[in-house]
Amino acid sequence: MTTDLLSTTFAALADPTRRAILARLSRGTTSVTELAEPFKMTLPGISKHLKVLERAGLIVRSREAQWRPCRLKAAPLKNAVDWLEEYRKFWEQSFDRLDDYLHELQKKEKHHGRKK
Repeated sequence: MTTDLLSTTFAALADPTRRAILARLSRGTTSVTELAEPFKMTLPGISKHLKVLERAGLIVRSREAQWRPCRLKAAPLKNAVDWLEEYRKFWEQSFDRLDDYLHELQKKEKHHGRKK
């Protein structure tokens, strides 16, 4: 079964630990050990999260002697934002229609209020 990149991205983002890891990496490259520090989790546990992020194309891991740096690779996030953008447009249009409807109701209310 083939999974599309967008599904893989959203699956990776579904976990709050992985979102926190991405937030940390947005500030710059860091080691696996440093990424694990704020979590009550073992290094193998963090490593599992990193593998999910790596498979989704959201991070890149490398080796430099004993240091295992990770860095953010945000291109898949752009695809997710582009997909979500279509729904933002839908909601904005829906709110605009609701706003127009409310203005119409207010006009009718004012108009009926004067007749009394």
